[in-house]
Amino acid sequence: MQIQHLNCSLVELKTSPPNAGTMEFSGYGAVFNNVDGYSDVIAPGAFTKYLEKVTEGKDQWPLMLSQHGGWGVTAQDLTPIGVWTSLAEDEKGLHVTGTLANTPRGQEHYTLIKMLPRPAISGLSIGFHAIETVNGKKGDPFARMIKQIDLVEVSLVSRPANDKAQILSVKSANDFTIPEFENFLREAGFSRSEAKAIANKGYRSVLGQREVDKNEFKELSTIISENIKRTLQWKILQN
Repeated sequence: MQIQHLNCSLVELKTSPPNAGTMEFSGYGAVFNNVDGYSDVIAPGAFTKYLEKVTEGKDQWPLMLSQHGGWGVTAQDLTPIGVWTSLAEDEKGLHVTGTLANTPRGQEHYTLIKMLPRPAISGLSIGFHAIETVNGKKGDPFARMIKQIDLVEVSLVSRPANDKAQILSVKSANDFTIPEFENFLREAGFSRSEAKAIANKGYRSVLGQREVDKNEFKELSTIISENIKRTLQWKILQN
């Protein structure tokens, strides 16, 4: 059965905080009810059966490739650049989350999707087997509606056929969950109890633990700011 392709742009890009040690991102591999450049449209629920099989271990997870493996001439062309860690249908389409490999190609792609003022790569494209399709009728905006899909791979691509979806957000280095911020403060030199207090209750909680006067509040605030700044700079250089 021939592998077919359908493209769309990343509509959401969330990168990991600098202390997480992973190159994670998320977006949509497919958008429902949207006609792409090949006059195909994917119907809502098209991935349901495939996702059930993956969950039950009866089918394989899709590969994460670059540009669908290019020409597929060399081993590198078809070597994955990472793994998909989450696949889920919602009202918009197929939402995917993946982690790029800590390899030269994985690091290269992570750099490209984080570039400013715009990502150098912002598209996702699926390679699939069309299990059930319906041809469009006269007057329909599409030539074919795909009602059931088995995924083979989801690729990062530079020129998606579906230009309707746009990037919504990028998680910056300062956007932490409380546990992530605690770990970050530990790396910046604070004790476990101090990091926990700062992340959960703020500076004043730490002052209460140390039984210090108000003047130390300013000193501690400066120390925190400088430590975070230095750690952020170091982590960014490492990436």
